[in-house]
Amino acid sequence: MGFLETMQERGMVAQITHEDELKEHLGSGVRTAYNGFDPTAASLHIGHLIPIMGLRRWQQAGHRVVALVGGGTALIGDPSGKTDMRQMLSQEQIRSNMENIKKQLSHFIDFSSPSKGIMVNNADWLAPLMYLPLLREIGPHFSVNRMLTADCFKQRLEKGLSFLEFNYMILQSYDFLHLYRAEQCTVQTGGDDQWSNMLGGMELVRRLGNGKSFCFTFPLLTTSDGKKMGKTEKGAVWLDPALTSPYEYFQFWRNVEDAKVKDCLAFFTDLPMADISKLSALEGAKINDAKITLAFEATKLLHGNDEALKAKEAAAALFAAGASGEGDGPLHTLTAAQVGEGLNVLEGLVLSGILESKAEGRRLLSQGGLTIDGEKISDLGYTIPRTALASSDGVLIRKGKKHYYRLKISD
Repeated sequence: MGFLETMQERGMVAQITHEDELKEHLGSGVRTAYNGFDPTAASLHIGHLIPIMGLRRWQQAGHRVVALVGGGTALIGDPSGKTDMRQMLSQEQIRSNMENIKKQLSHFIDFSSPSKGIMVNNADWLAPLMYLPLLREIGPHFSVNRMLTADCFKQRLEKGLSFLEFNYMILQSYDFLHLYRAEQCTVQTGGDDQWSNMLGGMELVRRLGNGKSFCFTFPLLTTSDGKKMGKTEKGAVWLDPALTSPYEYFQFWRNVEDAKVKDCLAFFTDLPMADISKLSALEGAKINDAKITLAFEATKLLHGNDEALKAKEAAAALFAAGASGEGDGPLHTLTAAQVGEGLNVLEGLVLSGILESKAEGRRLLSQGGLTIDGEKISDLGYTIPRTALASSDGVLIRKGKKHYYRLKISD
C-alpha cells in the first residue's frame, strides 16, 4: 500500500495540496519529504509524535526522509499559535537540544544510510546568508502592527508581532527551496497548524525552482473536548526517558479516553488496521485490553521491547494488587545517609523526585491523595520508618488515583 493510501486508512490526513498530482508523483519513483522540528527544548514530546510517525510511514512506503531540526529558525522563534514571543536560546543550547532530538528520532526513523534518511540543521544554510545576526539584533524592536499602520493595512492584533518573528515564514519557505535544490526534496509534511507557513515554501519552490512541490499536513492530537492531548498533572509527556520514564509513558497511553483508542492505535502503532478495528470494537471493561495493547506497542516503539514489557508487568502487578497496595511501580531510591533514622514524608518524596514540590505534597495530603503501603497519610509530620525503606521491597507510594512508585534505600 502506498503512502497516501496508508495515511488515509489510518486517518492521518488533514490537508494535501495537488492530491492527484502528488499521487502520480509518488508512483513514479523514490521521493524525498521533510518535516521540521523545533530544537528549543531538550526533548520532543507526544505532540511531535504524529509528524514523527508520518515520516515513519513515508519511509516504510519506500521513500526517503529528511528530518530538519531548525537550529537557524530557532534563533528567531515560530510565532504560530503563540501570544508572546518565545525566549531565544543560545546556539550552544540549541546544539545540545539537537543531539538529544536526533537520538529520539532514531527510535522511529532509519538514519543508517543517506538513501533512507538524513537529519539536517537549517543553520547550515541560513547562517551563511548573514541575515540572522541582523534579525536577532534589530528585529525584536520593530512591531509589525506599527509597520502596517504606515500602509493601507490597518490590521489590529491583540499583541505586537515583532519584525523578527515576521521573518519566520520567509525562512521556513527558504528551507523548502534549499532542500529542493540540495536534496531533491519535493514534499513538506507538518502539523495542520503549520499549513500557511508550508504553503509559502511550496509556492517558492514552484516559482523559483520551477519544480513540483507539495504540502501534506497531519491532524493535531486533541482530546474529545478539543484540548491538546499530551499533558498530565506533571506537564508534557516527553520522549526522553529521563523526563518521562518508560513506565509513566506506558501509563499515559494506558489511560487515554475510550473515544480516542482507535485513533491512537492507528496513529502511534504499527499494528495492521484489521487488528486495530477489532481492538477498538471492544466495549465496556474489555476496552482496557485495547488500551494495554496501545500502551505496549507505543512504548515499544520509543523505548524498546524490554522496557515495554517491564512497564506492562509493573502496571499489571499494581492492578492485581488492588486496594492491598502490593505490587510494583517505577523505582526511586535514596541513600542511607539521606534517609537517616527516618524520612519526613514531604521532604523525602520531594528529594526522591516522586513529588515536584512540598506544595504539591501538602495539597495531596489535605485531599487524601497520598497513601504509603495502603495507609492514607494526612499528617505533614509523618515519618516513613527507616526499616520499611531498608526492606527488600521498600514502600509503595500511591499518588492520586493511578500513579504508583516504589521507594527504598539504594543498595
